[in-house]
Amino acid sequence: MSAPSASPTPPAGPAAPATVRQGPRFSWRRALAIFIKEFQQMLRDRLTFAMAVGVPILQLVLFGYAINTDPKGLPTVLVAQDSGPLGRSVVAALVNSGYFSIISTTGSEAEAERLIEHGQAQFMVVLPNDFTSKLLRGERPAVLVSVDATDPAAGGNAIAALAALNQTALQHDLVGPLAGLQLQPAPFELRIHRRYNPEGLTRYNIVPGLIGTILTMTMVMLTGLAMTRERERGTMENLLATPVRPLEVMVGKILPYVVIGYVQLGVIMAAAWLLFAVPMNGSFGLLMAMIGLFMLANLGVGFTFSTLARNQLQAMQMTFFFFLPSMLLSGFMFPFRGMPTWAQAVGEVLPLTHFLRIVRGIMLKGNGLAELLPELWPMALFLAAAAALALARYRQTLD
Repeated sequence: MSAPSASPTPPAGPAAPATVRQGPRFSWRRALAIFIKEFQQMLRDRLTFAMAVGVPILQLVLFGYAINTDPKGLPTVLVAQDSGPLGRSVVAALVNSGYFSIISTTGSEAEAERLIEHGQAQFMVVLPNDFTSKLLRGERPAVLVSVDATDPAAGGNAIAALAALNQTALQHDLVGPLAGLQLQPAPFELRIHRRYNPEGLTRYNIVPGLIGTILTMTMVMLTGLAMTRERERGTMENLLATPVRPLEVMVGKILPYVVIGYVQLGVIMAAAWLLFAVPMNGSFGLLMAMIGLFMLANLGVGFTFSTLARNQLQAMQMTFFFFLPSMLLSGFMFPFRGMPTWAQAVGEVLPLTHFLRIVRGIMLKGNGLAELLPELWPMALFLAAAAALALARYRQTLD
């Protein structure tokens, strides 16, 4: 008798899904791993890390030490036509106020005017030749104080300090028989003349300064992104395969932004004249030429940054690191003469410092090329240095 056959095995169906053990919704261990990875990647990008540390330090130093809204020791030229003891007491009172520093004494108003026009002096004080005789007769002689008001904030506190000068300057001299002269409202009169900006309008200072600050920011930033954009898009290889030389690349990259700069300039100048009524006392052609040189200097800086930066973020960081001291140390936001000596030395290196003096000199003072030469050659030297550095950094290979 044969054994019963085994029942057939049913066909295997699809396997049941294995149960996956789910971890916790949030794991500090996984978060720590991502943190370590991100921190290591940040340390590898040394430029970004340096900017993150350097920019706050730069801001603390500039705002803490370099910025001073109450400048003192302002350069003053004295036209001493009366050298008597009463006139010397007036001059001593000026110096003792702390706001005035006599840098030159002359008997010629023309020479003093020249120092004001060239920006070498902020104030001019004129003691008339009949000062003592009129004062002794009780006729209240007038002392003229002229101030370069192209930057109203620079001399504002100094002008305020003059308010009581005619009351106190001679109180130790007018004694005894002369004591009766102190019974008058004031023994002499102070006539303050604000040169180039009689009403002390801040827009006459701000609007020309905006030309320089806007061009600095846009020219450096746009050019700084030019070469880094080529690298990120992978088009640098095509550029390097051509027989184009470094100087030709620089010129070709810079010239389009010069055109953009003049378009921006047209908008700013139109607003300056139509909306703010800023005067134009100098040569418009000379102004355009100086602006062109200034744009080239900033474009050279931007091209240099593009050769140093590995990506557009680094180029933007370099732009900000250059723009911040340019804006703060140039005299645009705060009086230049109120800064300490070391801050003024740094500011003298920046092209924006010299450009602000040039554009205010042309628009407000009517300066010509001869008056602008002391500010022109530092800006041209900066351009040459920036161009030389950019050419030295530029390489014809991706390495």
